[in-house]
Amino acid sequence: MSTMITDALSTEGEIGSGQFGRQITKESVSQQAYVAIRNSLMRSRLKPGQKLVARQVADELGISVTPVRESLLRLVSEHALMLDERGTVVVPVLTLERCIEIRDLRMLIEGEGAARAASVVTGPEIENLLAIHDRYVRTETDSNFAAALAENENFHFGVCRLARSPTLFRVVENLWMQFGPILSYLYDAHARPFHGQKHAHLRVIEAFRKRDPELARKAISQDILIGGKTLLEKLKA
Repeated sequence: MSTMITDALSTEGEIGSGQFGRQITKESVSQQAYVAIRNSLMRSRLKPGQKLVARQVADELGISVTPVRESLLRLVSEHALMLDERGTVVVPVLTLERCIEIRDLRMLIEGEGAARAASVVTGPEIENLLAIHDRYVRTETDSNFAAALAENENFHFGVCRLARSPTLFRVVENLWMQFGPILSYLYDAHARPFHGQKHAHLRVIEAFRKRDPELARKAISQDILIGGKTLLEKLKA
């Protein structure tokens, strides 16, 4: 297991220690373990190629091995994790082709989510997105890259939730489970994606204020494309 990331967000969005957030103490242990590991994938707290040993994960979460093993195998079946030749659970290392495929699917699905959201979003919801973006900018400026990645996820998921489509949101979550680990490359060697004079998040918010579905679709797609460019350059290197 890699070095633990401190001050990471827990499964409920609160601050917790370790790669998987707070220890689990409630019922439905297997489901909670699944959510904790899934969120760690989406928030880039687990890295491409990292091995996940059930006993080590269980010790960190403070639970028995069985629910962790069940959760890991469930994530393998969902293609968020994989088994190597020795049967060890590993975070997949995306190929260039796979990265492009998931990026393009994100642009398609999240673009549709943003377009739908633009027609129904309320004023307070727009202000909430702006607050998330402000936290994202602040954490990135402070070089708190783990928190910046979490706030970036909060923004994208916030946009998709506003589409009022649980089915669309589940598809987005599944794509992020596969794409999340590689997003850690966005800040590799402290490099940052270049958004130009106006961040694409602000273009999304502007489109929402105008109630313009196509402008919202274009803005969120642009944001994904900008981040994707940094990732593709890393994979090509």
